[in-house]
Formats: sequence, structure tokens, C-alpha cells
Amino acid sequence: MELEGKSVVVTGAAAGIGNAVVELFLDNGANVVAVDTQGERLENLCEEWADKPGRVVAFVGDVSEEATTDGMIDAAIENFGTFDVLVNNAGVMDDNTAIGDMSDEMMEHVFAVNTYGPMRAMRKAVNAFVALNPDAEEDDETIGSIINIVSVGAVHQTAGASYCASKGALLSATKNTAFMYIHKGIRCNAICPGGIITDLPITMPTANDFGFSRTSELLVHSSLLGMPEDVANAALFLAKDDSHFINGAVLNVDGAWTVF
Repeated sequence: MELEGKSVVVTGAAAGIGNAVVELFLDNGANVVAVDTQGERLENLCEEWADKPGRVVAFVGDVSEEATTDGMIDAAIENFGTFDVLVNNAGVMDDNTAIGDMSDEMMEHVFAVNTYGPMRAMRKAVNAFVALNPDAEEDDETIGSIINIVSVGAVHQTAGASYCASKGALLSATKNTAFMYIHKGIRCNAICPGGIITDLPITMPTANDFGFSRTSELLVHSSLLGMPEDVANAALFLAKDDSHFINGAVLNVDGAWTVF
């Protein structure tokens, strides 16, 4: 069990990639605070996971709210006595709208979930890592790891202006955090999934005709689709101590989509 004893927070845990991350981490001995807005579904999943090697605690909340991003990390410390890994996975899509048709409502909602929420969680996480490890010295081994599930949309025009810009901002924040805390034992890495089979397409808003006509030109190069477990395996690697020298990295899990 490669994460035995580690305390982890995973957002967007009730479905898709987040669900796969939680299950894999629990199988590897991690204790997990599973965060999602879908309370009933989350509670049912936690019951199913009760016999896993790691412990799981449900935390119902919306990552666009600071009470959630702060509270979920507090919950990890309160329940497990420590906090080691943050997986910022929760995210929303836009409707493929180009910037000329973009509404303020769409822009604000997408940034609230995809950018502001993860950045607030990162702020809380780095301060918690430092507070929990007061005896750590410069250039010690890892005292905390942040894994941001970004998207190939950060660098590839796979969606509308709001989504791509929100993910691009999160990617930049990932690299900045890795740089700022390079000597503090805090690692921050990004995973950029491509086409992954989840229920996200079902929940996304109806596509804007013009925007989709543009992004669909790229979709023809994305015939390969991955599974949530493919992303979870990448997250497991970045959460392990074996990856202690990997910091500020961008790991594409996209079946080579971004080579086009």
C-alpha cells in the first residue's frame, strides 16, 4: 500500500476522475476526505468504500465557496491528525462559447469552480503543510503535495474562452506555487487529461453553435478516449514519495491529443 497513513483531500469525488482517484488512493492505504456537492451520492459511495484499507470521510460542499476549500482541509486534520496531499479535481465545462458571445454569468461560474476554488484550496494547503511540519528544514523531503487536475484545454483550444482561460490560469498557478515553495518541501504538479469517459458531457450546457463549430475541428484528432482510472494512476504516482523530485511538472494524460 503505497500511500499508507497519508491524509488526502480529493474534490469532485462523487463521479468520474475524482471517484477513481478516491478509490485507488483508499486501496493504497490513504485516508481520504472526499468532497462533492452531491451529498447523497457521496454518502452512498463512502458506505461502499468502508471496507477499503484506507478510511474515508464525506465532506459535502461547493469548491467555489471558501468555507468548503478551508473546511475540507480542516476536516482532514481533525479526522486523521495530519494532511499530506491535495487533489484539486472538481471542475465544470462551459458551452464552447467564443469570447464575443461569452456571458459574465458563464465566465464567473467557470472561474469560480475551476480557478478560484483550487487556488483558495492551494493557499489553505500550503499554510497547513507548513503549520503541521514546524521542524522541517530548507530542502527537506516533501512535506506536502498538491495535484491539480487541469486539462489539455489549458494549452489546446478544446472548449470555449471561459473554460480554456480558467484552466490556463490554474496551470500557471501550479507552476508558480512549485517555484515559490521549491525549498519548502511542498510540491505542486498538474495533470492535463484529454478525452476521458465521464458524465461531464451530460452535465455541460448546450453547446454554442459557432464555438462548437470551431472546437470540433480539434475533436477529430481526439479519437482515443481514456478512462478515469488512467488519470487516477497518474495522480497516484504524483502522490507517492517516489515522485519526490517531480515538481512543477505537467503530465498530459491525453492519448497524444496535444501533439496535433
